[in-house]
Amino acid sequence: MVIRLVVVLAVLLGALVGEHSTAGPLARGYNGLAATPPMGWNDYNAYGLDVTEDLVRATADTMVSSGLRDAGYRYVTIDDGWMAPARDAYGELQPDPTRFPHGIAALAAYLHARGLELGIYEDAGVHTCGGLPGSLGHERDDAAQFAAWGVDYLKYDNCYAGPGCADHSCPDGTEEPARDRYARMRDALLSSGRPIVFSICSWGTGDVSRWAAGYGNLWRTTGDITATYASLLSIFHQTVGLGGYAGPGGWNDPDMLEIGNGMTAVEDRTELTLWAALAAPLVIGTDLVHARSETLTLLTDPGVIAIDQDPLGRPARLVSAADGLDVLTRPLADGDTAIVLFNETDAPATIATPVSAHTVTDVWSGTTTTVNGEIRAIVPAHGAMLYRVAA
Repeated sequence: MVIRLVVVLAVLLGALVGEHSTAGPLARGYNGLAATPPMGWNDYNAYGLDVTEDLVRATADTMVSSGLRDAGYRYVTIDDGWMAPARDAYGELQPDPTRFPHGIAALAAYLHARGLELGIYEDAGVHTCGGLPGSLGHERDDAAQFAAWGVDYLKYDNCYAGPGCADHSCPDGTEEPARDRYARMRDALLSSGRPIVFSICSWGTGDVSRWAAGYGNLWRTTGDITATYASLLSIFHQTVGLGGYAGPGGWNDPDMLEIGNGMTAVEDRTELTLWAALAAPLVIGTDLVHARSETLTLLTDPGVIAIDQDPLGRPARLVSAADGLDVLTRPLADGDTAIVLFNETDAPATIATPVSAHTVTDVWSGTTTTVNGEIRAIVPAHGAMLYRVAA
Protein backbone atom coordinates (compact mmCIF):
# COMPACT_ATOMS: atom_id res chain seq x y z
CA MET A 1 0.00 0.00 0.00
CA VAL A 2 1.34 3.40 -0.95
CA ILE A 3 0.95 6.05 1.70
CA ARG A 4 1.58 9.52 0.37
CA LEU A 5 2.62 11.81 3.17
CA VAL A 6 1.97 15.36 2.05
CA VAL A 7 4.60 17.71 3.36
CA VAL A 8 5.48 21.12 1.96
CA LEU A 9 9.15 21.43 2.73
CA ALA A 10 9.34 25.20 3.04
CA VAL A 11 6.47 25.30 5.49
CA LEU A 12 7.95 22.46 7.48
CA LEU A 13 11.30 24.14 7.82
CA GLY A 14 9.61 27.26 9.10
CA ALA A 15 7.61 25.20 11.59
CA LEU A 16 10.75 23.39 12.65
CA VAL A 17 12.52 26.62 13.54
CA GLY A 18 9.47 27.71 15.49
CA GLU A 19 9.29 24.46 17.43
CA HIS A 20 12.84 24.91 18.63
CA SER A 21 12.54 28.57 19.49
CA THR A 22 11.66 27.59 23.09
CA ALA A 23 15.06 26.04 23.78
CA GLY A 24 16.46 29.29 25.17
CA PRO A 25 19.95 30.08 26.43
CA LEU A 26 20.03 27.24 28.98
CA ALA A 27 20.13 24.70 26.15
CA ARG A 28 23.50 26.13 25.16
CA GLY A 29 25.14 24.52 28.17
CA TYR A 30 25.86 25.71 31.67
CA ASN A 31 29.56 24.74 31.61
CA GLY A 32 30.69 25.28 28.00
CA LEU A 33 30.94 21.55 27.27
CA ALA A 34 29.17 19.17 24.85
CA ALA A 35 28.66 21.61 21.99
CA THR A 36 27.63 18.52 20.02
CA PRO A 37 26.16 15.30 21.45
CA PRO A 38 28.80 13.26 23.31
CA MET A 39 29.99 10.07 21.63
CA GLY A 40 31.62 7.10 23.30
CA TRP A 41 31.15 3.71 24.95
CA ASN A 42 29.66 2.47 28.22
CA ASP A 43 30.12 -1.04 29.61
CA TYR A 44 26.75 -1.58 31.31
CA ASN A 45 24.53 -2.95 28.53
CA ALA A 46 27.08 -5.60 27.61
CA TYR A 47 28.59 -6.43 31.01
CA GLY A 48 26.28 -5.23 33.78
CA LEU A 49 28.25 -4.85 37.02
CA ASP A 50 31.11 -7.03 35.75
CA VAL A 51 33.40 -4.21 34.68
CA THR A 52 37.18 -4.45 35.15
CA GLU A 53 40.25 -2.41 34.45
CA ASP A 54 41.44 -4.92 31.87
CA LEU A 55 38.11 -4.77 30.05
CA VAL A 56 38.21 -0.98 29.86
CA ARG A 57 41.79 -0.98 28.59
CA ALA A 58 41.04 -3.62 25.95
CA THR A 59 37.98 -1.67 24.81
CA ALA A 60 39.99 1.52 24.57
CA ASP A 61 42.59 -0.21 22.41
CA THR A 62 39.80 -1.54 20.17
CA MET A 63 38.29 1.93 19.83
CA VAL A 64 41.62 3.18 18.53
CA SER A 65 42.41 0.27 16.21
CA SER A 66 38.88 0.02 14.78
CA GLY A 67 38.61 3.70 13.85
CA LEU A 68 35.90 4.46 16.42
CA ARG A 69 38.02 7.07 18.15
CA ASP A 70 38.79 8.81 14.88
CA ALA A 71 35.10 8.70 13.98
CA GLY A 72 34.35 10.76 17.11
CA TYR A 73 33.76 8.21 19.89
CA ARG A 74 35.88 9.68 22.69
CA TYR A 75 34.35 8.90 26.07
CA VAL A 76 35.03 5.51 27.65
CA THR A 77 32.65 5.31 30.60
CA ILE A 78 32.87 2.91 33.53
CA ASP A 79 29.34 2.29 34.78
CA ASP A 80 28.15 0.89 38.12
CA GLY A 81 30.32 -1.78 39.73
CA TRP A 82 33.70 -0.04 39.79
CA MET A 83 33.68 0.90 43.49
CA ALA A 84 34.69 -0.85 46.67
CA PRO A 85 31.69 -1.69 48.90
CA ALA A 86 32.46 1.10 51.36
CA ARG A 87 34.25 4.44 51.53
CA ASP A 88 37.63 4.55 53.22
CA ALA A 89 38.34 5.90 56.71
CA TYR A 90 38.44 9.45 55.32
CA GLY A 91 35.09 9.11 53.58
CA GLU A 92 36.57 8.87 50.10
CA LEU A 93 35.40 6.60 47.29
CA GLN A 94 37.72 3.74 46.49
CA PRO A 95 37.91 1.58 43.35
CA ASP A 96 37.38 -2.11 43.87
CA PRO A 97 40.94 -3.41 44.48
CA THR A 98 40.34 -6.60 42.52
CA ARG A 99 38.57 -5.09 39.53
CA PHE A 100 40.75 -1.94 39.35
CA PRO A 101 44.06 -2.82 41.01
CA HIS A 102 45.93 0.14 39.52
CA GLY A 103 43.28 2.71 40.41
CA ILE A 104 41.21 5.17 38.42
CA ALA A 105 43.91 7.80 37.90
CA ALA A 106 46.15 5.25 36.15
CA LEU A 107 43.24 4.22 33.92
CA ALA A 108 42.50 7.85 33.04
CA ALA A 109 46.15 8.32 32.07
CA TYR A 110 45.97 5.20 29.89
CA LEU A 111 42.95 6.58 28.04
CA HIS A 112 44.31 10.10 27.71
CA ALA A 113 47.51 8.77 26.17
CA ARG A 114 45.36 7.22 23.43
CA GLY A 115 43.33 10.32 22.69
CA LEU A 116 40.32 9.12 24.68
CA GLU A 117 38.54 10.45 27.77
CA LEU A 118 37.37 8.74 30.93
CA GLY A 119 33.78 8.63 32.10
CA ILE A 120 32.73 7.35 35.50
CA TYR A 121 29.48 6.54 37.28
CA GLU A 122 27.92 7.64 40.53
CA ASP A 123 24.46 8.14 42.02
CA ALA A 124 22.48 11.01 43.54
CA GLY A 125 21.26 8.78 46.39
CA VAL A 126 22.83 7.01 49.33
CA HIS A 127 23.69 3.99 47.16
CA THR A 128 24.21 3.33 43.48
CA CYS A 129 21.65 1.15 41.73
CA GLY A 130 24.01 -1.76 42.37
CA GLY A 131 24.16 -1.04 46.11
CA LEU A 132 27.57 0.66 46.26
CA PRO A 133 28.25 4.01 47.97
CA GLY A 134 26.26 6.90 46.51
CA SER A 135 27.21 10.58 46.49
CA LEU A 136 24.31 12.01 48.52
CA GLY A 137 25.95 14.25 51.14
CA HIS A 138 29.40 13.75 49.57
CA GLU A 139 29.00 15.75 46.37
CA ARG A 140 31.90 18.19 46.76
CA ASP A 141 34.34 15.57 48.00
CA ASP A 142 33.42 13.13 45.24
CA ALA A 143 33.62 15.77 42.51
CA ALA A 144 37.05 16.79 43.77
CA GLN A 145 38.11 13.13 43.78
CA PHE A 146 36.93 12.64 40.19
CA ALA A 147 38.82 15.75 39.10
CA ALA A 148 41.99 14.59 40.85
CA TRP A 149 41.74 11.24 39.09
CA GLY A 150 41.41 12.92 35.67
CA VAL A 151 37.76 12.05 35.01
CA ASP A 152 36.19 13.82 32.01
CA TYR A 153 32.54 12.68 32.16
CA LEU A 154 30.16 11.75 34.99
CA LYS A 155 27.03 9.63 34.57
CA TYR A 156 24.88 10.40 37.62
CA ASP A 157 22.09 7.92 38.38
CA ASN A 158 19.00 8.35 40.60
CA CYS A 159 18.62 5.23 42.76
CA TYR A 160 18.19 5.26 46.56
CA ALA A 161 17.60 8.99 46.31
CA GLY A 162 16.48 11.35 49.06
CA PRO A 163 17.07 11.50 52.82
CA GLY A 164 16.24 8.22 54.50
CA CYS A 165 16.28 6.15 51.32
CA ALA A 166 18.08 3.12 52.70
CA ASP A 167 16.58 0.83 50.08
CA HIS A 168 14.75 1.03 46.75
CA SER A 169 11.62 2.39 48.46
CA CYS A 170 12.12 5.75 46.75
CA PRO A 171 14.21 5.04 43.64
CA ASP A 172 12.76 7.99 41.75
CA GLY A 173 13.71 10.60 44.31
CA THR A 174 10.24 11.25 45.67
CA GLU A 175 11.56 12.34 49.08
CA GLU A 176 13.53 15.20 47.60
CA PRO A 177 13.24 16.82 44.16
CA ALA A 178 15.75 15.32 41.76
CA ARG A 179 16.76 18.73 40.48
CA ASP A 180 17.97 19.73 43.96
CA ARG A 181 20.31 16.75 44.17
CA TYR A 182 21.52 17.26 40.61
CA ALA A 183 22.12 20.93 41.33
CA ARG A 184 24.46 20.03 44.19
CA MET A 185 26.58 17.78 41.99
CA ARG A 186 26.49 20.33 39.16
CA ASP A 187 27.89 22.97 41.53
CA ALA A 188 30.44 20.55 42.90
CA LEU A 189 31.70 19.72 39.42
CA LEU A 190 31.94 23.40 38.56
CA SER A 191 34.04 23.93 41.69
CA SER A 192 36.29 20.94 41.05
CA GLY A 193 38.70 22.79 38.78
CA ARG A 194 38.27 20.31 35.91
CA PRO A 195 35.81 20.40 32.98
CA ILE A 196 33.57 17.34 33.41
CA VAL A 197 30.60 16.54 31.18
CA PHE A 198 27.56 15.90 33.38
CA SER A 199 25.10 13.18 32.32
CA ILE A 200 21.81 13.22 34.23
CA CYS A 201 20.32 9.73 34.49
CA SER A 202 16.90 10.14 36.09
CA TRP A 203 15.11 7.99 33.50
CA GLY A 204 12.87 10.74 32.11
CA THR A 205 11.07 11.26 35.42
CA GLY A 206 9.93 14.60 36.82
CA ASP A 207 9.73 16.32 33.41
CA VAL A 208 13.52 16.31 33.39
CA SER A 209 13.79 17.62 29.82
CA ARG A 210 12.05 20.83 30.87
CA TRP A 211 14.63 21.82 33.47
CA ALA A 212 17.80 19.82 32.88
CA ALA A 213 19.53 22.18 30.43
CA GLY A 214 20.65 24.35 33.34
CA TYR A 215 21.89 21.36 35.30
CA GLY A 216 23.62 18.93 32.94
CA ASN A 217 24.91 18.35 29.42
CA LEU A 218 22.61 15.43 28.65
CA TRP A 219 19.60 13.91 30.35
CA ARG A 220 17.89 10.57 29.96
CA THR A 221 14.41 10.86 28.49
CA THR A 222 13.22 7.33 29.35
CA GLY A 223 13.87 4.22 31.37
CA ASP A 224 16.59 1.77 30.39
CA ILE A 225 16.73 0.55 26.81
CA THR A 226 16.86 -3.15 25.92
CA ALA A 227 18.03 -4.82 22.71
CA THR A 228 14.55 -5.17 21.23
CA TYR A 229 12.65 -3.32 18.54
CA ALA A 230 9.76 -2.74 20.97
CA SER A 231 12.10 -0.91 23.35
CA LEU A 232 13.65 1.11 20.52
CA LEU A 233 10.21 2.15 19.25
CA SER A 234 8.91 3.09 22.69
CA ILE A 235 11.95 5.23 23.43
CA PHE A 236 11.68 6.95 20.04
CA HIS A 237 8.07 7.92 20.74
CA GLN A 238 8.94 9.22 24.21
CA THR A 239 11.84 11.33 22.91
CA VAL A 240 10.86 12.66 19.49
CA GLY A 241 8.58 15.40 20.87
CA LEU A 242 11.24 16.84 23.21
CA GLY A 243 13.51 18.44 20.63
CA GLY A 244 12.61 21.96 21.70
CA TYR A 245 14.41 21.48 25.01
CA ALA A 246 17.74 20.40 23.49
CA GLY A 247 20.56 22.19 21.73
CA PRO A 248 24.31 22.80 21.88
CA GLY A 249 25.50 22.08 25.39
CA GLY A 250 22.41 20.14 26.49
CA TRP A 251 20.94 17.04 24.83
CA ASN A 252 18.03 14.65 25.13
CA ASP A 253 19.48 11.20 25.84
CA PRO A 254 17.39 8.21 24.70
CA ASP A 255 19.94 5.86 26.30
CA MET A 256 22.75 3.76 24.89
CA LEU A 257 22.94 2.21 21.45
CA GLU A 258 22.00 -1.47 21.41
CA ILE A 259 23.67 -2.00 18.04
CA GLY A 260 25.38 -5.39 17.99
CA ASN A 261 23.40 -6.73 20.96
CA GLY A 262 20.85 -8.91 19.16
CA MET A 263 18.47 -6.81 17.09
CA THR A 264 18.30 -7.40 13.34
CA ALA A 265 20.64 -5.60 10.96
CA VAL A 266 17.74 -3.43 9.79
CA GLU A 267 16.82 -2.52 13.36
CA ASP A 268 20.44 -1.72 14.24
CA ARG A 269 20.59 0.70 11.33
CA THR A 270 17.23 2.18 12.28
CA GLU A 271 18.43 2.90 15.80
CA LEU A 272 21.49 4.78 14.62
CA THR A 273 19.44 6.65 12.00
CA LEU A 274 16.87 7.82 14.53
CA TRP A 275 19.42 8.68 17.22
CA ALA A 276 21.38 10.76 14.68
CA ALA A 277 18.24 12.57 13.54
CA LEU A 278 17.30 13.31 17.16
CA ALA A 279 20.76 14.78 17.88
CA ALA A 280 21.17 12.14 20.57
CA PRO A 281 24.40 11.19 22.32
CA LEU A 282 25.91 8.17 20.59
CA VAL A 283 27.05 5.90 23.42
CA ILE A 284 27.88 2.38 22.28
CA GLY A 285 26.60 -0.35 24.59
CA THR A 286 28.05 -3.50 23.07
CA ASP A 287 31.13 -5.69 23.54
CA LEU A 288 33.51 -3.89 21.22
CA VAL A 289 36.43 -6.25 21.74
CA HIS A 290 34.47 -9.01 20.00
CA ALA A 291 32.26 -6.85 17.78
CA ARG A 292 31.57 -7.97 14.21
CA SER A 293 32.98 -5.91 11.35
CA GLU A 294 29.42 -5.09 10.26
CA THR A 295 28.76 -3.49 13.64
CA LEU A 296 31.90 -1.38 13.48
CA THR A 297 31.15 -0.31 9.90
CA LEU A 298 27.67 0.78 10.91
CA LEU A 299 28.84 2.74 13.92
CA THR A 300 31.51 4.63 11.98
CA ASP A 301 29.45 5.75 8.99
CA PRO A 302 30.69 9.33 8.40
CA GLY A 303 27.51 10.68 6.82
CA VAL A 304 25.31 9.56 9.68
CA ILE A 305 27.73 10.84 12.31
CA ALA A 306 27.92 14.20 10.52
CA ILE A 307 24.17 14.60 10.90
CA ASP A 308 24.22 13.61 14.57
CA GLN A 309 27.10 16.01 15.22
CA ASP A 310 25.76 18.88 13.12
CA PRO A 311 26.78 22.10 14.92
CA LEU A 312 23.39 23.78 14.51
CA GLY A 313 22.19 21.29 17.09
CA ARG A 314 18.48 21.21 16.24
CA PRO A 315 16.93 17.77 16.73
CA ALA A 316 14.58 16.39 14.10
CA ARG A 317 10.87 17.01 14.31
CA LEU A 318 8.22 14.46 13.42
CA VAL A 319 6.32 16.26 10.67
CA SER A 320 4.05 13.50 9.45
CA ALA A 321 2.88 10.19 10.86
CA ALA A 322 0.17 8.00 9.35
CA ASP A 323 -0.43 4.33 10.12
CA GLY A 324 3.06 3.89 11.50
CA LEU A 325 4.79 5.57 8.55
CA ASP A 326 6.76 8.59 9.69
CA VAL A 327 8.61 11.52 8.16
CA LEU A 328 11.11 13.52 10.21
CA THR A 329 13.06 16.58 9.13
CA ARG A 330 16.10 18.23 10.69
CA PRO A 331 17.70 21.52 9.54
CA LEU A 332 21.49 21.45 9.28
CA ALA A 333 24.09 24.15 9.75
CA ASP A 334 25.05 24.46 6.07
CA GLY A 335 21.44 24.94 4.96
CA ASP A 336 20.89 21.30 4.03
CA THR A 337 18.00 19.32 5.48
CA ALA A 338 18.10 15.77 6.84
CA ILE A 339 14.97 13.73 6.11
CA VAL A 340 14.11 10.37 7.67
CA LEU A 341 11.47 7.98 6.35
CA PHE A 342 10.70 5.52 9.15
CA ASN A 343 8.49 2.46 8.77
CA GLU A 344 7.35 1.43 12.25
CA THR A 345 5.22 -1.43 10.93
CA ASP A 346 5.90 -5.14 10.45
CA ALA A 347 5.63 -5.06 6.64
CA PRO A 348 7.49 -3.16 3.89
CA ALA A 349 5.77 0.05 2.83
CA THR A 350 6.27 2.94 0.44
CA ILE A 351 6.76 6.34 2.03
CA ALA A 352 6.90 9.53 -0.01
CA THR A 353 7.37 13.18 0.91
CA PRO A 354 7.27 16.18 -1.45
CA VAL A 355 10.33 18.35 -2.07
CA SER A 356 11.23 20.88 -4.70
CA ALA A 357 13.88 20.06 -7.29
CA HIS A 358 16.90 19.20 -5.18
CA THR A 359 20.06 17.19 -5.03
CA VAL A 360 19.41 14.38 -2.58
CA THR A 361 21.96 12.01 -1.04
CA ASP A 362 20.94 8.66 0.40
CA VAL A 363 23.23 8.87 3.41
CA TRP A 364 23.56 5.14 4.02
CA SER A 365 24.33 4.20 0.41
CA GLY A 366 26.13 7.41 -0.54
CA THR A 367 24.11 7.64 -3.78
CA THR A 368 23.30 11.16 -4.95
CA THR A 369 20.42 11.94 -7.30
CA THR A 370 18.37 14.92 -8.41
CA VAL A 371 14.71 14.65 -7.52
CA ASN A 372 11.86 16.76 -8.77
CA GLY A 373 8.72 16.71 -6.69
CA GLU A 374 9.25 14.07 -4.05
CA ILE A 375 11.44 11.61 -2.24
CA ARG A 376 9.93 8.12 -2.41
CA ALA A 377 11.25 4.81 -1.10
CA ILE A 378 10.11 1.31 -0.25
CA VAL A 379 11.14 1.12 3.40
CA PRO A 380 11.54 -2.34 4.96
CA ALA A 381 9.66 -3.33 8.09
CA HIS A 382 11.23 -1.62 11.13
CA GLY A 383 13.49 0.25 8.71
CA ALA A 384 14.51 3.87 8.28
CA MET A 385 15.92 5.72 5.28
CA LEU A 386 18.11 8.77 5.81
CA TYR A 387 18.52 11.50 3.19
CA ARG A 388 20.45 14.74 3.02
CA VAL A 389 18.73 17.32 0.83
CA ALA A 390 21.06 20.00 -0.51
CA ALA A 391 20.31 23.61 0.28
